[in-house]
Order: sequence, then structure tokens, then C-alpha cells
Amino acid sequence: MRKLFLGLAIIIGQLMFAQKVVDVKVEGSQKKDLPAELDKDKIAIYNAQFTKFIAALKSSDRKTMESLLAPKAKEVVTDVVYKKLSADIDFKKTLVLFKSGYKSTMDGKAYPMIIYKYSDDQLAAPENIVTAVFENDGKILGIKPKPKKVASTK
Repeated sequence: MRKLFLGLAIIIGQLMFAQKVVDVKVEGSQKKDLPAELDKDKIAIYNAQFTKFIAALKSSDRKTMESLLAPKAKEVVTDVVYKKLSADIDFKKTLVLFKSGYKSTMDGKAYPMIIYKYSDDQLAAPENIVTAVFENDGKILGIKPKPKKVASTK
């Protein structure tokens, strides 16, 4: 009998202290189904912007580079970033389209992205790639080269 009262007391206690959730908003549940690749028109627009940026980077034309960058990117890009980018991209080789798609950021937004490889790299998974992320209007959010890793000689 004591066990029965104890069991009922526990169940009644849980029901009494239970809370109702009135308004629940689930953040990030509004994901759009994005296609795996960008359409050809958008690729042409983004590729043109990227090509202009690379030409300006090669000639160190700061004014043109800044006109092609998104406002978010302008806030963080400095001369040091331009110099590092110039050092990491091989201007002697031609960049060709490798893949396109969308890049998700930490704020939950997805931005168009194109990955370029050097034309002389015939590997299925190229060693040297350059990733360019764009805003929907074609402005460049970021460019990240991934140069070939050199083995250390220690």
C-alpha cells in the first residue's frame, strides 16, 4: 500500500510541476532546398566578376578590387590580405571552373560559390583550388585559395 501511495505521489508531483510551452519558435527551420549547382546564367555573371577581380589583383588596382567586393568584405580586407591573396594565386596559370554550388555560413545563410582549379591540373580532386563566394547580386564576399601543401623538411 505504501508503494502504491509513493508511486501515485511521484506521478501527481510530476503532473503538478509540468510546464506548458506556449510559443515556440524553431530557428533555422526555414531552410530552402537549394540546387546542387548554380545555373549557367549566374555562373556567367559570377565568373565575369571573379575574372575582373583577378585581373585587378594582378595589376594591383585597389580601386577596381574594392568596387567588386561586397560591403561585408570591404570591412575586413586590408593591404595585407591583398598581398597574401596575390602570393597564393598563381597568375601564370589559367583558372577554370571546377564546381559550383552554395556555401553555408555560420549565420545560416547560403551564398553562391564557385570553385576554380588550374587548367593544367588534371586530377579528379585538384590539389590547388581557389574558392570564390558571392552575394546574390554578384559582389564578391570572399576568395580563398588553397595552395599545394609543401612537405616540411625537418
